[in-house]
Amino acid sequence: MLASQRPLFDIPREVAYLNAASWSPLPRAVQEAGHAGVARKAQPWRWGAAEQAGQFARARATAAALIGAAAEDIALVSSVGYGVATAAKLLPVPAGSRVLLLADDHSSPTLEWMQRAPAGGFVTEAVARPADGDWTAALLAAIERPGAPPLALASISSVHWSDGGLVDLDALRPALRRQGAALLVDATHHAGVLPIDVARLDPDILIFPTYKWVLGPYGRAFLYVAKRWQDGVPLEQTSYSRKSVAAERAPYFADLAFAEGAQRFDMGERDHFISLEMASVGMEMMAAWGHAAITARLAMLTETIAAGLDGLPVEVPATRVRAPHVLSLGFPGGMPAGLVEGLAAAGVHVAPRLGRMRISPHVYNDEADVAAFLAAMRRLLR
Repeated sequence: MLASQRPLFDIPREVAYLNAASWSPLPRAVQEAGHAGVARKAQPWRWGAAEQAGQFARARATAAALIGAAAEDIALVSSVGYGVATAAKLLPVPAGSRVLLLADDHSSPTLEWMQRAPAGGFVTEAVARPADGDWTAALLAAIERPGAPPLALASISSVHWSDGGLVDLDALRPALRRQGAALLVDATHHAGVLPIDVARLDPDILIFPTYKWVLGPYGRAFLYVAKRWQDGVPLEQTSYSRKSVAAERAPYFADLAFAEGAQRFDMGERDHFISLEMASVGMEMMAAWGHAAITARLAMLTETIAAGLDGLPVEVPATRVRAPHVLSLGFPGGMPAGLVEGLAAAGVHVAPRLGRMRISPHVYNDEADVAAFLAAMRRLLR
């Protein structure tokens, strides 16, 4: 099990930050990469085409390694929403079909399809949150429901952002194949912490950002596109999406055929001097620790919290249906007013999400943070 990595972060001892699922603090090394990037932008003549190409390659390869992908199948994008908008140009959703979503899933994998449905003549179906919290069973039932319209796509988060429910993608994929349906995965709360191997799972699209679990900045995300969709048209038309559009030589538009691989789907202004290297450093730290060691530590913390809540008026999801790094508490009579604010006043930071309390520790948390949370909860719920 990984030891607490708190010394690598700038977190005062009196702060128990249990809110990585909102956004993570930056490790000192990632901050240093950002400072170096700011200095680089101040003197751009020191940063040439070779250095930029190396930065792109490093980020692509590092992101690919976290999900078992090939670097050439990764596009550099700004957000999960950007990736889903790209996917909407690639994945066919015929009229009369349906797109499967999770009820109250994050806006990123849902709103694109809801917006397109009326004009596209298809329907979106949001699978209701199951009473037992088992999203996998609920999705499987929806996929194979007799008499339903043909299923074109499941566009889902693999860990539900609000309740921490974990979807078993390995169980879902064969069921989708039997229906001839595509799979889009928002792996925001999955990549880097939990194991995922796109070579084995074979999703059509998978996307994750860097500002939460992989300890990076805002505005950076990575889009995996299965090879079968890599001949599609990108969301933006850029010089580097084409084989030869170069300002350094004439003719400028030498070859307008699209570039090979997922590079054609790279966002405009992909060459961020500052944030791309920050993203790489954070992902490399996660990869060096390894998902097994990370998961063991975070599961220990959430299980200790769950056990310590015994006797308090809270509902704790069963371990079998939740992600090991996200614990979302329900309250039989509704969350008491001012509870989250009271915790924050005590230096304990969690998030209110759809009437629940979401607790999401990361590698910087330790047993003292857990003890601070439990003590404050007992006092506030007394």
